Amino acid sequence: MIRHFPLSPSLRMLGLVLGVAAAAGCTRMERFHGFAPSDADLASVQVGQTTKDAVLASFGPPISDGTLDNNAVYYVSSRFEFFGPFAPEETDRQVVAIRFDGNDVVRDVGRYTLQDGQVVSLDRRVTEDGINDVTLLGQLLRSFGRFNAATILGEEPQDF
Repeated sequence: MIRHFPLSPSLRMLGLVLGVAAAAGCTRMERFHGFAPSDADLASVQVGQTTKDAVLASFGPPISDGTLDNNAVYYVSSRFEFFGPFAPEETDRQVVAIRFDGNDVVRDVGRYTLQDGQVVSLDRRVTEDGINDVTLLGQLLRSFGRFNAATILGEEPQDF
């Protein structure tokens, strides 16, 4: 004989909420970052005629200016998929590189995708630590002669 125990309404509601939360946690979600002009938008950019100011007025500020002589701008958009507890996966990336000549006129327009596999260094910011590969022992030995024992003992240093 099977016995059934009636569940209280609050316990039923808790079970329903937990079930919905578990189902929502396993739902595939997408997130978009950045902006890259579409091919239709890029049709207005004429090589040899459009200026850098016109490009910036049309598409807004880029994610990065070219690092050499400021002769390129980059617009980047990415799409990430999230699924449950797993790390997000980048499923699409569009990099639009617009290069300019010395007179700030468009010289070249390129679109790169995640499938192209080309690495584009958008901005390299490195903070120097000033240590220059000195080990802790090297730092201790270098500072060995730079202290006065009298200051450690609380006495006034004497000049001879």
